[in-house]
Amino acid sequence: MEFATIKGFKDILPEEIPYWQETEAVARRTFQVSGFQEIRTPLIEAKELFARSIGEETDIVSKEMYTFQDSKGRGLSLRPEATASVVRAYIQNRLYQQDPVQKLFTIGPMFRHERPQKGRFRQFHQINAEFFGDPGPKSDAEIIVLAESLFHAFGLRDLTLLVNSLGCPTCRPDFRAELQIYLQDREDKLCTDCRRRSHTNPLRVLDCKVPGCRETVADAPLILDVLCDDCRRHLEGLQEYLDLSGVEYTRAPRLVRGLDYYTRTTFEFQTERLGAQNAVAGGGRYDGLVQQLGGPDLPAIGFAVGAERLIALLQELRPCPAGKPDLFLAALGEAAEKTCFGWATALRRAGFWAEMGYGFKGLKAQMKKADKLGVSTALILGENELAEGQAVLRDMQSGRQETIGTRDIVPLLVKRLTENPISRA
Repeated sequence: MEFATIKGFKDILPEEIPYWQETEAVARRTFQVSGFQEIRTPLIEAKELFARSIGEETDIVSKEMYTFQDSKGRGLSLRPEATASVVRAYIQNRLYQQDPVQKLFTIGPMFRHERPQKGRFRQFHQINAEFFGDPGPKSDAEIIVLAESLFHAFGLRDLTLLVNSLGCPTCRPDFRAELQIYLQDREDKLCTDCRRRSHTNPLRVLDCKVPGCRETVADAPLILDVLCDDCRRHLEGLQEYLDLSGVEYTRAPRLVRGLDYYTRTTFEFQTERLGAQNAVAGGGRYDGLVQQLGGPDLPAIGFAVGAERLIALLQELRPCPAGKPDLFLAALGEAAEKTCFGWATALRRAGFWAEMGYGFKGLKAQMKKADKLGVSTALILGENELAEGQAVLRDMQSGRQETIGTRDIVPLLVKRLTENPISRA
């Protein structure tokens, strides 16, 4: 019997890993220069954490979470997103007592049982940034500039930034009621999911990708028309900061987020390169979530980047070459094999990638292996060379060879490799 991955899950193979390593390294550098510190939270949390934060009626909680009971009957869920977990950690570990203003980021896998398609998997990875403790539009602008800086660090500049406001508990209920009336009058034109959403989470209908639903909401009420004075000033302040930062953006009055905890500022980065799944990053403000989950009344804003979609863009943009060994050791004969093994071990302990052939193959086969690995230099040791206390260094590009003594050969090789470093992953 041959096993396969579960539908919606995928292996990340060695040839893809350089993209993942680059993505994570660039993200960490970008966040750190903006004062963000990494935090790592568990993959499994109490189901209630997500139900209370994301919303019982959202598709994520009602249909997409991987939930199970443990041996004590407790409801547990694989995390479907990172914000709720980071907020829980912020509260549980009393990070706000050190300083209410905390800048945190996390990188890791999330899980949602939804229909797999290009750029969307049931186990997917997100890069998240969360900014706690500041209620003003300056922190909104800082988090958006951070997201843009991340894309620019990858050489991605042809993205569109959409910005909107979702209002607050003062003005959003009136808009929600007005939108609900509008949708109920047109319920027969909505898809099955949106008919349900029109009663439970009407703002989510504005985000539906079904053509019929998009046409139906084209003339729907706009929340910008009913914003309270505080939300209007907040949005205007954000736009001023974005203008000062030189960030180009588009006002998107129908942009919403699918999670209940969002309030006021919401934003999304989109690309035309990924088809229907065109969002590569999205986020917004969630001022009431910390208090809702048992912490103090402190504001927050954050965003998430889909790692798979980001890497898909990078793969289109440029190749990401894999690392190459610093040296290939080709041994001919058992004694030479053991000697080369000792040298390879010493070189690896010194921090160099030393690769060997396996299975006592001939020189031609080992040189073919070295060439396939992209090695620039190979060391050849046979029985004659071993007896004479010598080894052969071959330049794999030119074919030129030189003979070197085997006494103190490891320090000699370390010196040469240090003076002529090989580009590594």
